[in-house]
Parts: sequence; structure tokens; C-alpha cells
Amino acid sequence: MTAYEIILKKRDKQELTKNEIKMLVDDYTAGKIPDYQMSAFLMAVYFAGMNFRETTDLTIAMRDSGTVIDLSMIPGKKVDKHSTGGVGDKISLILAPLAASLGVIVPMISGRGLGHTGGTLDKLESIPGFNIGLSISQFQQTLKDIGVCMIGQTAEIAPADKKLYALRDVTGTVESIPLISASIMSKKLAEGIDALVLDVKVGNGAFMKSFERAAELAKNLISIGENSGKSVIALLTNMDEPLGKAVGNWIEMRESIETLRGDGPDDLVELTAAFSAYMLILAKPELTYEEAYFRSKANLKNGRAYEKFLEIVQRHGGDTDILADLDGYPKTKHAIPITAKSDGFVLSINCLEVGMAGVLIGAGRRTKEDAIDYSSGIMIHKKVGDRVIEGEILATVYTSIDDQLESACQKIEQAYEIGFNAPDKKPLILAVMDRNGFRDMG
Repeated sequence: MTAYEIILKKRDKQELTKNEIKMLVDDYTAGKIPDYQMSAFLMAVYFAGMNFRETTDLTIAMRDSGTVIDLSMIPGKKVDKHSTGGVGDKISLILAPLAASLGVIVPMISGRGLGHTGGTLDKLESIPGFNIGLSISQFQQTLKDIGVCMIGQTAEIAPADKKLYALRDVTGTVESIPLISASIMSKKLAEGIDALVLDVKVGNGAFMKSFERAAELAKNLISIGENSGKSVIALLTNMDEPLGKAVGNWIEMRESIETLRGDGPDDLVELTAAFSAYMLILAKPELTYEEAYFRSKANLKNGRAYEKFLEIVQRHGGDTDILADLDGYPKTKHAIPITAKSDGFVLSINCLEVGMAGVLIGAGRRTKEDAIDYSSGIMIHKKVGDRVIEGEILATVYTSIDDQLESACQKIEQAYEIGFNAPDKKPLILAVMDRNGFRDMG
């Protein structure tokens, strides 16, 4: 069949065969199908969906569009973590060195910003000189030497996903469960891991707004992984407000460094320690969750996680001098305070609006070709449940970009809802799932 016929078939909610899916993926990767046709296919999938068999076939076709890395020469279980994306979500930056400092082998292949959410690679590249483009052989050697490596997709690793990822970002097709599932798992199955911990975000700042949709996505991801011989645990976590206080690239990198030095926001520390604990028990099943959690918290305090982070930066060619003097990073032209218009409590923060404000000031992309302004960002001073006084600063917008600055500030101001009664705080972790369904969070 031609690409046109496949688009029509999916548009009309018909089931695609394994060969049709493979042909479409292979031809798009080879440049035989233009972006406009693949955009039409993505939109057809967004509306018509895919069943589990189709989603699995799409995942495998995307995985096999490139090289599947062999890490068998490195002893120990290889465990990675992936997030479905959130606002202020910098957990991977802290988690990779933390888990590695505890003896877990962490091969982490990450992505760039997607829609209103930030990307681990963009944040890492805010460190001058940091090279996320190591070759597969360099990736393998770094893992062997220091137990952790953080890279982007090379030309050899799931190249179909790399092209589709950028296209989904600008065509309004990010939230599709089959497309998210195939994107995440094609990369993870290609990187040589034994096990995976997933952070499936739920809430107004996530791609999955409802718990039910998030649970459906988690089930899909777990099933694809387990059917491929990987152990998978998914945590459904709250994204009804930004995680930590920083939203941007360098500003989140700085908060991550402070957390690795033992001085991070409570929500960020608690959630990172929980993910580290689950990674640790996947690598070392003899440990209890409590033991793994205790060890994780300890290594955030005793400096071992930060020492491992420095090793990562050095191996990737990053400038470690900037880490010694965080205030030496280039300053932005503007630092605009957003103030409260009344007394009360912060009832909610619309994460989507905050994330889109970040895009407007250059911290994210509106088109595939957009460059990132690493210094732009938003600092959240008041979070859900905090008491505020009229005129008090809720957030600060940092940017050197004049265009859209006023609109960005308006978005953040409108993102805050202030009322008279303090709201109930949602738990950070809403549920934990594995192949058997929901499990005890301990």
C-alpha cells in the first residue's frame, strides 16, 4: 500500500497490519515519505487510535529503524527511568547520578522539550560544552567506566522516533497514547536496558489530564516492556503544579545541582528519592523499598550523588567551572515579578499556562527549527497551599527576549488561582503499577 492508502485506512478507523506499519516507518525514516503525509498519519492515529497489537508493532518498527545497543559486556542490571513530561520536571538530572552512586548501571537516552514540557537534553546542554551526542561506543565505554551516561538519540538509535518526536511536538499530536507509548518504548528497548521505571504524570500540566488516562498509558507501557523481556514499574505522579520551583533550562539545571548538594525543594527531593528506590530494588531485588529509599536520601545528603554528577559532566565535556560558581551564569535582560492581586491561599496553578509561558520566552520551541534560550525561565515562589498577601511575588519571569514577554507574564498571572480557604494537597505519588496492576506503594 502507499502512504496515502495507509493514511486513509487509519483515518477510517481500520486496523493496520504489521507490514503496513513497518513500511510506513521505514519509508519515513528513509525520507521517502514527506512530513506533511506523516503529519496526516499522526493526526489520524490521534483521532482513530491504535489497538495494543498495532501499538506494539509500531514500537518494534521504530526500535528496529536503527541499532539495538548491546550492553551485555557490562556486569549488573541496567535500569533506566523515563518521564512522560511535566512542567519543572528535572528529576532525571538528579536521579541518574543518584542511582549510579548507589551502584545501579544507568543507560539514559533522553529527549528534548515536547509541547509545553521541558526536555532533559535541553537542560543538560545549558551547561556550556556538555555533549549529548556521544557515539554508541562512547556510550558503552562511559557506562563501563562510571556506571552512567546521559545522551540523546544518535543517528543509529531509533531514528524513526527522532523524526516523529520533532513532528509530534509541532502538530498537536503529542497526547496520543499509542504515539507516546511507541516513542518512549522504542528508545528504551533500543538502549540495552534490563528494567525501567516510568514516571507517568497526571494533571493539568501533564499530557494525561486524568488518572484513568494515565493508568491506561502506564498499562500500555508496562505491557510493551514486559512482552519484550524487561521489568517495568510505573509511578503515577501529580502534575497539578510545577515540580520544584524552577521552570526552564539552566534555571532547572541550577535547582538540580542544589538538590544534588543536599539543598533541594521538598517535593523534588521526595519524588527523586522514591524513583531512585524503585530503580535500586529493580537492580538489587534483595533490598526492601524502605532500605533503598533510605540509601537514596542519604546519598543526596552526603555528596556522593553530586560527585557522580561531576563525573558525568566531565565525561561529556561540560564546563565544571560554571558548577562551582552558579551565579556566574549569563544573566537575563529582564526579571519580571508576577504579584498577587489579593490576599488568600494559592488554590491551584495551571501548569499548562506556565509551560506555554516558558515557550513564549524561549525556554521551549514553537517550531522544530526554534533555538532554545537556555537562560530564560520562570521561578515559582508560591505553590499550592501557600498563604499570600496582596502585592507579594508569586513568580518571577527571567528572559532576554522582548517579543511575547507581556503575553508570557499574563499567562503566569492567570495560571494562579487564589482563594480564602487553604486547599487539600494531593500526594506526590498517586499510584504505583507493575505487570500485576496496582501495587503497594511501599
